[in-house]
Amino acid sequence: MRSAETKSSGPLWVLAGLTVASLLGLLWLPAIPQDPAYHRFVDQRTLFGIPNFWNVVSNLPFVAVGAVGLAQCSEDPATIVLFLGFFLTGIGSSYYHWAPSDATLFWDRLPMTLSFAAIFALVVKERVGDRAGTIALWPMLAVGVSSLLLWLWVDDLRLYFWAQFFPGLALLVLLALYPAKYTDGRYWLIAAALYALAKLFEFSDHAIYSLGRILSGHTLKHLAAEAACFALLRYFQRRRPIVRTGVG
Repeated sequence: MRSAETKSSGPLWVLAGLTVASLLGLLWLPAIPQDPAYHRFVDQRTLFGIPNFWNVVSNLPFVAVGAVGLAQCSEDPATIVLFLGFFLTGIGSSYYHWAPSDATLFWDRLPMTLSFAAIFALVVKERVGDRAGTIALWPMLAVGVSSLLLWLWVDDLRLYFWAQFFPGLALLVLLALYPAKYTDGRYWLIAAALYALAKLFEFSDHAIYSLGRILSGHTLKHLAAEAACFALLRYFQRRRPIVRTGVG
């Protein structure tokens, strides 16, 4: 029993060390204020009385994926937080894009930080151990919420960017270093690739819209991020425990 605990706690301490080191590394970076131009999305068309129509309604799949996940895959606190985050992202992002401002942006970012924290905890749980994943969820949630409060109080996004990108980096590291406990692990990689594509679309808002004034990069960002969420939903719907037989 003791050897098993030691084996599972070793990676946990390494992961905790990387987490703390990366957080301390933020102190060496200059403060990152919110860019006031962020709210000036290129597609501001009003349709059916809805301002910024496509950036608003393109959030509906978040709500759908989150609702299905809550109904079918609420196995533990981390999966509940994950799909609740997806569901609330659809609502919060629609609210933000209806009237973009720093005040409404908070409600867009809050549920996303919940989902990022849950992703981190779930990958730790599956690749390191159940206890480690359970422990990881709550401090990551606290960091995510604190990052947004810090942004509101002192206009510094360093911690928020950490809360958004560190779980993705940890996911790739843990998938590479530790064996899977469930089948269909490829969905994690598919989700990561789709989210990277979403960020590319986000940074290409104007350029994509200029190609034909059909959809903007930010609208496509929503669709790619929703596809990433759907990939995770399919993972939890399809995964099965991997049974390994010992030798000798």
